[in-house]
Amino acid sequence: MNYKKIHVGSLIEKRVKELKTSTNRICTFFKCSKEEVQNIYLSENISVDNLLKWSKLLKYDFFRLYSQHLILYSPPTRADEIIHSKVMKTSLPEFRKNLYTQEIIDFVLELIESKEKTCQQIIDDYRIPKTTLYKWISKYKEKID
Repeated sequence: MNYKKIHVGSLIEKRVKELKTSTNRICTFFKCSKEEVQNIYLSENISVDNLLKWSKLLKYDFFRLYSQHLILYSPPTRADEIIHSKVMKTSLPEFRKNLYTQEIIDFVLELIESKEKTCQQIIDDYRIPKTTLYKWISKYKEKID
């Protein structure tokens, strides 16, 4: 899975096919026509409320794709921004920043296995802590060998 460029419509269509969900059920759920469903499959982006509905209907967290994109491709945080953000309070819910899913781990290990990136490049590019990366390598060594 390429997390850099997310085409959510095609991913929804893929999930619909995996679950063999009928178009009639989708149309009833969304109160829309078959043409509108086809347009969603062609859409690179859809509204958040519709994405939430698709996630519920297809029992898949499509938002996680975007979270993984943020983990892999968000710009590095400068030290002064970290200090400022710790002082500043927010009324929004706070989540752990680095939530490494199995897909992320597999993606990183594949980069190492294919020699596309070195361990140091991964540490620098994706800001994955060195100890975390080496724990993954030792834990999932059979995938790399």
